[in-house]
Amino acid sequence: MKKIKETITFIQDIYKTKDFIPLHAPTFRGNEKKYLQETIDTTFVSSVGAYVDLFEKKIALISKTKKAVAVVNGTAGIQVALRLVGVKEGDEVITQALTFVATANAISYNGASPIFLDVDLDTMGLSSNAVSTFLDEFGDLREDGCYNKKTGKKISACLPMHTFGFPVHLDELKKICDYWNIPIIEDAAESLGSEYKSKPTGSFGELGVFSFNGNKIVTCGGGGAIVTNNENLGIKGKYLTTTAKVPHAYEFFHDELGYNFRMPNLNAALACAQLEQLDIFIQNKRKLALEYQSFFAKSELKFRTETPNTKANYWLMCIELENLQERDLFLAETNNSNVMTRPIWQLMFRLPMYTHCQRDEQLNAQYLEERIVNIPSSVR
Repeated sequence: MKKIKETITFIQDIYKTKDFIPLHAPTFRGNEKKYLQETIDTTFVSSVGAYVDLFEKKIALISKTKKAVAVVNGTAGIQVALRLVGVKEGDEVITQALTFVATANAISYNGASPIFLDVDLDTMGLSSNAVSTFLDEFGDLREDGCYNKKTGKKISACLPMHTFGFPVHLDELKKICDYWNIPIIEDAAESLGSEYKSKPTGSFGELGVFSFNGNKIVTCGGGGAIVTNNENLGIKGKYLTTTAKVPHAYEFFHDELGYNFRMPNLNAALACAQLEQLDIFIQNKRKLALEYQSFFAKSELKFRTETPNTKANYWLMCIELENLQERDLFLAETNNSNVMTRPIWQLMFRLPMYTHCQRDEQLNAQYLEERIVNIPSSVR
């Protein structure tokens, strides 16, 4: 109880308030109003506009990829990215159960099924060892890809998620997936600005997907982006997300099933102003992480830090409690004191629509599920 009260006091001190402290509030200190006003003045408020084009250029530059496609949200981006690498109805996709539900839902939207494999304790993201162990047991490498010996279905993609902005062990995972001929799509929704071995997350897989939801490090209310170094996939992604309309000055002809997943110019204007501040936001949050690390080093609570050879954006910061009982006590005390905290997600295989999915033992995921709590992480 004493260490929880000390933690509450510390958080109130660093945020300089005893009023409600949210988990992650957006910060608007730049050109947001100016750019929004420009979109209104030009009347280009929907999916065609200069800020959509500028946003795509900025995201490609930040992620060091050749092509970016603006979409309405990160979930839609993953759904399309999976289709772009060939995921079809009846296929399977390797992913993690310790994730936000959007990761699994995007797989289901394609008529595919998730295979839930364990995470690493250090990154809280998909474990390359777990993937290797699973494929050694169930993988069947054929001319047209990898199949699951148990189900007979094709494993068409691997979808790791960079939990809270901490990059997974990408080199090892890529080596395994390359051997088994399984394309990687990075769910980088939480990791804009994070790096693995000095390269941005989102740039390692065949495609990467970012989110710009209201609680992300950079927000435009709602929005997402698909990034890739395969320009042909990028062009096809743009085409699919704009209703698969064949370009023409005035005729409307759509030659395959597409999606109305376009990001409006209003959202793109807000995103462009936010992206101008990304470096400042990350510096601010990394400074906060150091203060948390110093504070928690003196207590029995473990503050989660970036792994070697990575740079985390520290989107949502978290601590590890001793057990489930301590976790629940911490959550109750902090939230009752106007300090917002929350547990990590319930594992996907516990949700009614995913109880039937194939999975491994999930030892690390279950350990983390019982102990990890997010603490206030807003830019100050």
